[in-house]
Amino acid sequence: MRFVEVKTHAQSDMQSLHRARERLVNERTAPINHLRALVLERGITVAQGRRKLEKELPGILADEALGLSPRIRQLVSNLREEWQGLDHRIAAFDTEFVAQARNDETVRRLVSVPGIGSINATALVAAVGNGRAFARGRDMAAWLGLVPRQMTTGGKPKLLGISKRGNRYLRKNLIQGARAVLPLLVERDTPLGRWVKGLLERAHKNTVVVALANKLARIAWAVLTGGQGFDAEHAVAA
Repeated sequence: MRFVEVKTHAQSDMQSLHRARERLVNERTAPINHLRALVLERGITVAQGRRKLEKELPGILADEALGLSPRIRQLVSNLREEWQGLDHRIAAFDTEFVAQARNDETVRRLVSVPGIGSINATALVAAVGNGRAFARGRDMAAWLGLVPRQMTTGGKPKLLGISKRGNRYLRKNLIQGARAVLPLLVERDTPLGRWVKGLLERAHKNTVVVALANKLARIAWAVLTGGQGFDAEHAVAA
């Protein structure tokens, strides 16, 4: 088993901030699910997704024809306020991470990697420091649980999906970052963009997202250990 080096006080502090933010994100799920259940019980359907529900709520509250009782309208408003309060507290952490990305040269280099914003960059530095605890990018990707498990059937290797071992928070955020940046990469005539397009031609989008997250982890390792920012021309080699 590979262990990451002992963390500095700054790394430990940053990890504590990320844990606090993640706790708020998890807490936010409760009022969102409660709101969705409330309106669904009254025959009001809203498309999946937090932002879609957020967009529909003002109209639901304003539409008298929906027949919501005054007490339920008040409950919906209260849950919405609870949700918004958590949004503001989460945003305060995000602002802090952006400031850290501006002031820390290592974090700033990581932010230059597509799909790795200030949240992922600060979380990575907090977790792995300069990345030199890993001999290669693949090792760091494996530590994050982003390397596919394999089995052999009839002499042919078969991928079974990622191992999901290691740092769940970083793995989840890297996958989210990969999903967000995928459409942008497809539009770019770069080695990484062409690599992504090639994968999309022969694999399901969700599989490509995980493969891209793996690639981003390898690129992040190269940026951390190499002392340079993102190099679009050599990214695929990571």
